[in-house]
Amino acid sequence: MEPSSSRLKTPALGPESAIEFVRSHLGALTLEGSSGAEIEAAPSIRGGQSAADDALAAFDVEHYACKRNEVLPTKRRGASGLSPYIRHGLISLRDVWNHVEGGPQEDVRKFRSELLWQEYARHWYARLGDRTAKPVRHHLLGSAVEPGWDRKMACVETSLEELEEEGWVVNQARMWLASQWSVRSGQAVADGEDYFFKHLLDGSRAANRLGWQWTSGQGSSKSYGFSRWQVEKRAPGLCASCDLCQECPIEQWPENPELKPASIPLSVETVVDVETIAGPERSHMFGAPRSVWLTAESLGLSDPALVAKPDLPVIFVFDEPLLSKLQLSAKRLVFLTETLAEIAEHRDLELWLGRPEEVLADREPAVTFAPTPGFARKSARIKPAGVYPFPWLLRPSDGSVASFSSWRRTVS
Repeated sequence: MEPSSSRLKTPALGPESAIEFVRSHLGALTLEGSSGAEIEAAPSIRGGQSAADDALAAFDVEHYACKRNEVLPTKRRGASGLSPYIRHGLISLRDVWNHVEGGPQEDVRKFRSELLWQEYARHWYARLGDRTAKPVRHHLLGSAVEPGWDRKMACVETSLEELEEEGWVVNQARMWLASQWSVRSGQAVADGEDYFFKHLLDGSRAANRLGWQWTSGQGSSKSYGFSRWQVEKRAPGLCASCDLCQECPIEQWPENPELKPASIPLSVETVVDVETIAGPERSHMFGAPRSVWLTAESLGLSDPALVAKPDLPVIFVFDEPLLSKLQLSAKRLVFLTETLAEIAEHRDLELWLGRPEEVLADREPAVTFAPTPGFARKSARIKPAGVYPFPWLLRPSDGSVASFSSWRRTVS
């Protein structure tokens, strides 16, 4: 069979070069490519290690506890905006945890609690993998009763517009949209979650999927009920601008959706081989690495394999079959391309388009473990010469991940 992978010229620094790179090489694989929309960068969030470091340095945890749920105006927000960099490994949860040391006690406590939720989502996904596509606590009963999102609602339109144009939206607005889609409208959770995943720069099957299941009630003891009260509290003045202000469809609390208990797989409660889901505690060498393989889970200059092998060429593969299936927003690929262009300023970087298994077949790479089923499948075929530990905030255990509280009791 003829090789299907091709090496690409590394772009220069900056969003303009990244946009042109994505347009030329990846455009047909993007959401925009299938819709005919223009390929653009996210207006406010730049990719790259320098941008990640600047964002972390600029974050002040003071007032986080009281402002983290604010939506509008944007100057009221207390959200850190660091999630795209955390998602792709440019900064670790430990980096962020340490950054807020010495801040106001209540703000630090609340912020670190949110970081633990992010870590819980990773553990949950590492344990269950693709099975998280199906609810592990409850099933929603009934079929869709109305369109998932009525864009005549100012709260919906404003949130969706930011999601689609910025590639990011605050957590409170994510909950509004998820609740309106699933709890009120009865739409399939998987479809709404996929829409978020396509647009979010921080889109991950771990945090995104867990958030949707929690909001809908499939992964928690009750659903999150979205109503006008929350909009008026978190985005004052927005309702007055709404065409439906006098006939608001979310004036009252929604009725709780019908839920049917779902059996929890045994692997939620216990797992025998922790290393399978957590990766090695120390580097595992199976040979003499001749390259470093970077994945989208770990694109920071502090990537453990990158640091351990400073003289080896570095390889990143845009997974063509996967991208063709996912149809992600081009903004996310521009973000990744900006990040890769900066890595190329420090290391000998090869960019490829095709199949990772094909590109890396004879390159004997060292790689940092990633707690995803995709990494497990690909590394089983590639057979890396060395695997380095994933930078967990708290290393997974064999305890329960059935809920955040049960998980928290089993990790230190």
